Amino acid sequence: MAIPKMGVVVLDCPDTGRLAEFYAQMLGWKVAPESDSEWTEVLDESGTRRLAFQQAPGFVPPQWPSGEHSQQFHLDLDVPRSKIDEAEQRVLALGARLIQDDVKDDGDGPRGWRVYLDPAGHPFCLCLTDR
Repeated sequence: MAIPKMGVVVLDCPDTGRLAEFYAQMLGWKVAPESDSEWTEVLDESGTRRLAFQQAPGFVPPQWPSGEHSQQFHLDLDVPRSKIDEAEQRVLALGARLIQDDVKDDGDGPRGWRVYLDPAGHPFCLCLTDR
């Protein structure tokens, strides 16, 4: 049996409050009240899933796609097919930027994802699901 358990995913950024607010609004989560400018967390409705943001002086955003400057990490967020356009409008209104649209029709209907950059420049995907 494994001893370590997954705790929290942490994104470096120049402004923890701004990025936490972006993800909290996008996911329908809330910013943890004990957060500060160096470490801010957002929590799901049950408080069991967390995403954290750590202030990183001199932060340089990942470049996507780039073989020379690897993205290192990205978030895949599931979105029902019927809601992909609505989800896109929402993330764009919150400050994301669309950088790639890979929604394809493979004969069995559309599949794929759309790639965005969050306000600090981290890539994330809205991925089509049947759920």
